[in-house]
Amino acid sequence: MALLSINALTKRFGALLVTDDLSLDVASGDILGILGPNGAGKTTLFNLVAGTVKPDAGTIVYQGQDISNIGASDRCRLGIARSFQVPHPFSGMTVFENVLVGAAFGRDVKDPEAKALAILEQTGMKSKANQLAGGLTLLDRKRLEMSRALATNPKLLLLDEIAGGLTDSECASLLAAIKDVHSTGVTIVWIEHVVHALLSAATRLVVLNFGKIIVDGTPSDVMESREVKSVYLGEDVNV
Repeated sequence: MALLSINALTKRFGALLVTDDLSLDVASGDILGILGPNGAGKTTLFNLVAGTVKPDAGTIVYQGQDISNIGASDRCRLGIARSFQVPHPFSGMTVFENVLVGAAFGRDVKDPEAKALAILEQTGMKSKANQLAGGLTLLDRKRLEMSRALATNPKLLLLDEIAGGLTDSECASLLAAIKDVHSTGVTIVWIEHVVHALLSAATRLVVLNFGKIIVDGTPSDVMESREVKSVYLGEDVNV
């Protein structure tokens, strides 16, 4: 049984069809990378899975349970967490306090303070625990964004464009943290335009275009596919 099963998911915003009868299974232990040009429906798909947007049709099944009509906070407590493309930490709070918020409202977290400290250690942010989040660099804001999501104790982590805007060395540092998180048993679904980052971590790639999956397979097969080359012809995908 798949950890996450998306079945015939459809979402419209007015006349704009954003996800078009989309079906996708995510196995436990995957690092599933999602590629697609701007407007392909990637972030809307995350919003649908996380529960901040409701589908017009279709179902979302998580661990065998239909969660299509369950709100975002309840999905978080079931073990689904996400990061956002643009980090928005609580700027006037410390790094530790930001992560503590996630731990306090997460899944089966018995000691939120201990959980927050453990996550900061895991993501390389413990030395900055007492810094105000508003003064962090872009890399550290992205680490904090991932830390807050991880503090909820997820089984499924949704990462949205977390490598965007980083230098090569910063990206490598973040990748190491993501791989370490995955090694603890967390399943990851990752939207990214920085293709080389996905290729170094993903076990599987899916490509969306106009709300539909056009390719689904191993990273090497997907990147060699005629459909992907056609979609990205003339576009900079940061390979």
